[in-house]
Amino acid sequence: MPQRHPAPPQLHPQAHPHPHQQLALLTALALLVIWGGNFTLQKYLLHLLSPAGFLLVRYTLMPVCALLMFRWRLGQWWPPLPRSDLRAMAWLGFVGHTLHVGTVTYGVHWSTAFSSSVILACGPIFTLLILRFKGLERLSLAQLLGVGLALVGVLMFLSDKLLGGQWRAGGGDLVLLLAASLFSYYTVAAKPMFEKRGAVLTMGYSTLFGSIPVLLWCLPSAADTPWSTLGVWDVMGLLWSVVVAAFMGWLAWGWINAVRGVARTAPLMYLMPPVAGLFAWALSGEHYTWIKIGGAGVVLLGVALAQYAGSLRRWLMRS
Repeated sequence: MPQRHPAPPQLHPQAHPHPHQQLALLTALALLVIWGGNFTLQKYLLHLLSPAGFLLVRYTLMPVCALLMFRWRLGQWWPPLPRSDLRAMAWLGFVGHTLHVGTVTYGVHWSTAFSSSVILACGPIFTLLILRFKGLERLSLAQLLGVGLALVGVLMFLSDKLLGGQWRAGGGDLVLLLAASLFSYYTVAAKPMFEKRGAVLTMGYSTLFGSIPVLLWCLPSAADTPWSTLGVWDVMGLLWSVVVAAFMGWLAWGWINAVRGVARTAPLMYLMPPVAGLFAWALSGEHYTWIKIGGAGVVLLGVALAQYAGSLRRWLMRS
């Protein structure tokens, strides 16, 4: 499941709004419902297939989707690119798909649907820290406070599992933290290639290259995966999770950002953990303690403060 990292808000409205603003907003809200529900669906599919089986299906379908996208958007199955760009996209595919999606899948399997959505929402914190480490951005006092607040929230969120001896679930959350940091690195590393070659080529080739190690890892488990036990609705759920929620959802999110702007769309991502929590509670019977709910709130507050403090300060200075 692709993970999105919001960008700082654009506090001044666009001079010429896009004619499809309302449609884009409705599409974004529908997509957040799909992504929020996909955490619970993926938990169910992982129980049926195991992480290796699920990844095998995902990275059998995703390259096909990438090639079809090339043919549809560019009129070619294999658009030519210089070797240097292909090497860069291979590295992006390894980090973004092989490492990130692989760790997310195992993390979701070991953790819970709601926990997965909350922990993965920490991604912008890691993005800020990576930018600071590379010397590309200085962190303000408010941003440092946001980072610290998010860390406290994570500790609160994990406390009931760790104190209760739920080491598998707690370990799954730690794996998801690693996955969030990997995607943050991918976000920073991929930006030059997205600007140079565009989303279609970058997404398509990184998907194709990133699929190869995953398939090599998962193929030995194919014989042990209980394919014969899958019903029609299970297969439909797999197709929905991989093709609709992951691949088509990514394309839809790109269109939404193009219409509304990344800055105006980014805050909507904070709706995903509550949506995921509602689906997990309604469909899988997941229960939440007050410390867990409070910790989730502190995490999201810290992430929002760290992410938007700089833009808010600049807006106040201009006002």
